[in-house]
Amino acid sequence: MKRKTIDGDLEYLRQVSADVDFDKDDYLDYIDKLKEYCSKNVVYAMAPVQIGIPKRIIYMKNTKPDMENNEDFSYDEERVYINPIITKKVGKTKFLEGCESCLDYVGVVERPYKIEISYYDRFGNKKNDILEGFEATVFSHEFDHLNGVLHIDLAEEVFEMNYDEKKKYRSEHPYEIISKE
Repeated sequence: MKRKTIDGDLEYLRQVSADVDFDKDDYLDYIDKLKEYCSKNVVYAMAPVQIGIPKRIIYMKNTKPDMENNEDFSYDEERVYINPIITKKVGKTKFLEGCESCLDYVGVVERPYKIEISYYDRFGNKKNDILEGFEATVFSHEFDHLNGVLHIDLAEEVFEMNYDEKKKYRSEHPYEIISKE
């Protein structure tokens, strides 16, 4: 399983991912592949298009801004959203976002504070949920991947930072809630 990056796979990453067909797609295998990738890499979450599967699934490993949980490969919230839709966005936050697909390119991105979503779980059950704060930020980042949008498209300015530089910047400029409404 090879990750797709902006260095060679930009056109691939720009595609709109297809809905999961519960009758035809081996979606449980896709979820297993996402889980496996997340268990071996320092990430908050992944969309399958990032590993060569352009399907509408979001896998969230860590929904806390603390990067230490990302470094603990055994930590995994294992939250799965299939064919998700954002039905409402409220408020505004800011965070220095990075991405497995964008290499060391980061940028401060504004996201909604709260989102209402509908999706299917891994058993095909239709669900509705409200995500707030950092979990809404993580979900929104991955949701953009499903539509071919990268965080560097949304950032006011793009920087190149290695992992330690990102960690230092985030400690000095933590996740910011601008408005909850």
